[in-house]
Amino acid sequence: MFEYDFMINAFAASGIVAVLAGIVGYFLVMRGQTFAGHALSHVGFTGATGAVLIGISPIWGMIGFTVAAGVGMGALGEKLAGRDVAIGVILSLSLGFGLLFLHFFTAYATQVTALLFGNVLGVNPETLAVLAGIGAVSLIALGAIMRPLMFASLQPELAEAKGVSLRLVSVLFLIIAALTVAACTQIVGVLLVFTLMVGPAAAAQNLSTRLSLGLLLAALFALAQAWLGVTLAFYTDWPTSFWITALAAVVYGLSLLARR
Repeated sequence: MFEYDFMINAFAASGIVAVLAGIVGYFLVMRGQTFAGHALSHVGFTGATGAVLIGISPIWGMIGFTVAAGVGMGALGEKLAGRDVAIGVILSLSLGFGLLFLHFFTAYATQVTALLFGNVLGVNPETLAVLAGIGAVSLIALGAIMRPLMFASLQPELAEAKGVSLRLVSVLFLIIAALTVAACTQIVGVLLVFTLMVGPAAAAQNLSTRLSLGLLLAALFALAQAWLGVTLAFYTDWPTSFWITALAAVVYGLSLLARR
């Protein structure tokens, strides 16, 4: 399996994205903003198709649109959790614009499939370098805001009384989440972002209430699902995203049994 360069790139890319998604997803689940994360992926689809339309790399359009959407959602502060209807409208509108952009470039059907369902086996060295940069920047930024983020997530009223800006924390965190979403779409696609960002984190929170152990479990679960999914895809010729999704469901189901 490792005799092929594309498989080495696939393992490296999925490893970077899985660890990032597990850690960032842990806070996304804890803050009750998983639906916002899903909306970001659809906004990213619009950015990617718009980038193809004007002749630039889809990943840069995806990063730009998701970050802009993250800033906009973060500006809602702690009210974001109660805006499911508004987020749903934005999600649908974004996907509609993405389809409109594709209408003008029907020759990109293969790229559309990769955007929707991921194509980790097609990651090239340039994309791998971009993913490594996103991972490093996102984890460093998350480490810098972790204490106020935890405070604002668990005790928002007290945090605000102590001078923590809930709006600023929300904006910064959703920018990090937006970068993570953009990275995840390279592995599992727009429609399956939940697989890496929510499944492992939710399973980890079922097994432990300790922050350090929970983050470690979330990262390990995501990494195991990604690498085992790539391995099974190589030997079965079934889609990688299917295997990662199936493994995520199994891990989450087992975590529910363990908690019970």
